[in-house]
Amino acid sequence: MKKIGFLSFGHWSASPQSQTRSASDVLHQSIDLAVAAEELGVDGAYFRVHHFAQQLASPFPLLAAVGARTSRIEIGTGVIDMRYENPLYMAEDAGAADLISDGRLQLGVSRGSPEQVIDGYRYFGYAPAEGTDHADMAREHTRVFLEVLEGNGFAEPNPRPMFPNPPGLLRIEPHAPGLRDRVWWGAGTRQTAEWTAQQGMNLMSSTLLSEDTGVPFHQLQAEQIERFRTAWAEAGHARTPRVSVSRSIFPIISDLDRAYFGREGGGGDQVGYIDGGKARFGKTYAGSPERLIEELARDEAVAAADTLLLTIPNQLGVDYNAHVLETVLKELAPGLGWR
Repeated sequence: MKKIGFLSFGHWSASPQSQTRSASDVLHQSIDLAVAAEELGVDGAYFRVHHFAQQLASPFPLLAAVGARTSRIEIGTGVIDMRYENPLYMAEDAGAADLISDGRLQLGVSRGSPEQVIDGYRYFGYAPAEGTDHADMAREHTRVFLEVLEGNGFAEPNPRPMFPNPPGLLRIEPHAPGLRDRVWWGAGTRQTAEWTAQQGMNLMSSTLLSEDTGVPFHQLQAEQIERFRTAWAEAGHARTPRVSVSRSIFPIISDLDRAYFGREGGGGDQVGYIDGGKARFGKTYAGSPERLIEELARDEAVAAADTLLLTIPNQLGVDYNAHVLETVLKELAPGLGWR
């Protein structure tokens, strides 16, 4: 069995071809798609976070709304840029969203990706400490966030509070039990995957790795996953970690599918440059279900992961994206042993 979810980047634009013309459209359609996905048997609804862009940005109101409208599906992010976050305020928001959903929050966080603006986190009031860089700042914010999610008291209570306090030091409220174990780190390299394991976070690996060793993307990603699990075992954590990978998968079973994605199939990985370094991007899978079953059976990273996130073209609307999810569940998942 493999958990299958969708990952939405939450784009909107004024283009006549877009079904999402505004932020309001994206937010409402994201909730509606999560509801539809749960009815279809999809396991997760995940949302990307980008600042200063016409994309989803503030995840917790959306996650809380999805949690209130659904009852089974996991809700999560992939990923939150921790350079922008106040870790204590984030712990409050995350705790509330998790409690509303009865413990279904799966929170993907990371250092973040290339931004729309230069050093955008500075506009949010954050700057790296002297002698550190923005990646160090993201990890420090994450360290504090994970620490307060443990639920231990750390704040000195007021001797004359407005309301009575429990004894001892106070913690962040509301506290969501178990959320600490449901935090994932979006790792872009093999070394970062090992660090993720050492911190006791689950591994979230996307369609982009910010390194290139010359091997196919899925093999590089599979090595990343193997190194993560080895480092996890060496760290001695008691629980079993989770690992997700993201893929763009479009079974073509109709003329509309063919019009949208008929030219996407048959391609390979792409190599580019991110932050001055070489990076490898995964391919798009598009074609008949029979061909996709054969191709995906050779994807070593998908085989190694317990969770598959399907990146969706959210601007094509709720109905079409629900169709894509349903087709993957019915036409591909059984043939690949995922269901």
